[in-house]
Amino acid sequence: MADLYSVGISALALAVSVSTAWLTFLRRGRIKMTQPTVIYFGLESRRSPNDVVLPKIYLRTLLFSTSKRGRIIESMHVALSRNETLQNFNIWVYGDDRLVRGSGLFVGENGVAANHHFLVPNDSSSFRFIEGSYKLEVFARLLGDKAQTRLFSQTLEITREFAVSISEPTAGLYFDWGPDSLRYLPHIDQKPSPDPEKFLQMLGIK
Repeated sequence: MADLYSVGISALALAVSVSTAWLTFLRRGRIKMTQPTVIYFGLESRRSPNDVVLPKIYLRTLLFSTSKRGRIIESMHVALSRNETLQNFNIWVYGDDRLVRGSGLFVGENGVAANHHFLVPNDSSSFRFIEGSYKLEVFARLLGDKAQTRLFSQTLEITREFAVSISEPTAGLYFDWGPDSLRYLPHIDQKPSPDPEKFLQMLGIK
C-alpha cells in the first residue's frame, strides 16, 4: 500500500513538473492587444509641405504574450474598410520618444507599450478619409505562424464635418476611449508638425 502511495505521489509530481515546463518553456502562446487609449486618423507629410501627403492611422496600446517564452511579431498592419472599399496601412512605425520602422518586435509576458503609426504605401496616397462608418482591424504576423492574427477590431464613425477638417494636414481626428461610456469619443485637434529628417530616418529612407 505504501508503494502505491509513493508511486501516486511521484506520478502527481511528474505531472505538475510537465505542466509547469509546458506553461513556462514549451507553450507558444498568443499575442494579445489591450484596448487602445487613443486612435488617430489624419495625414502625414513625409518630406516637405509640397511633397506627397500620406493618410495615417496612429494608436497607442499594450501588446503582450500569453506565454512566458514570448513571441516575435514580424510585421503589423491596419486594414480599414468602408462599405466595399478596403485600404491596408502596411507601413508600420512604433516607439515613444524614438520611432523605428517595425520589424522583428519581441513581445514577452510583461508586454510592450508603445505608439504605433501606420501609413499607406506611396501608390495609395490618393486614399482619403471621407464621411462614413469604418471598420478598423489591427493584424500581426507572428514568427512561425502561417496565418496572420487579428489583434483588434473596432467600428468608428467619421461625420461630414470631421471629414472636412481632417482633409487639412495640420488637423487630425482623435478617438479617445471613454471608460465610463465604453466608447470612443471623437474630436478634432491640431497635430504637431513632424520633423521631415527624422521621419525619413525612421522609414529607413535616409
